[in-house]
Amino acid sequence: MHLRYTSAASRGPGSANNNMLRRLRKPVLTVLRWQCAATAGLVVISAIVAGGHGAGSALAGGLISITAGLAAALVASIANAKSAGGIVIAVLHAEAVKIGLAFGLLWVVLVSYDGAVVGALISTFVITLVIFGMAFFVRDY
Repeated sequence: MHLRYTSAASRGPGSANNNMLRRLRKPVLTVLRWQCAATAGLVVISAIVAGGHGAGSALAGGLISITAGLAAALVASIANAKSAGGIVIAVLHAEAVKIGLAFGLLWVVLVSYDGAVVGALISTFVITLVIFGMAFFVRDY
């Protein structure tokens, strides 16, 4: 009689989190590339339209959205959801972290950056935030 072993037992007790990280990796990295490309394009457009402060504001808006999205992905990946209700709670917790961090960082930038071009900042922030929502549509294969 031959017993077959899988690698699941050798991965240890933390293997569920590693599996979640693997599942989130491709959609998050794909959307991160899209966000970086959109931010770069909007920085160039803002530099042409509003100068250096416009470019800096657009960069800040994109970085705020990217940071908040990465924080949400991290919170979602470390959640230990074992049921459908647990998954919903984990997603809501990740969204709360994303929204709280995004608005907190927006407030910090608007208060501390005197030359902020609000239109460039907010438009880049909103566009890249919407792009992060596209992670749901990225296929895993």
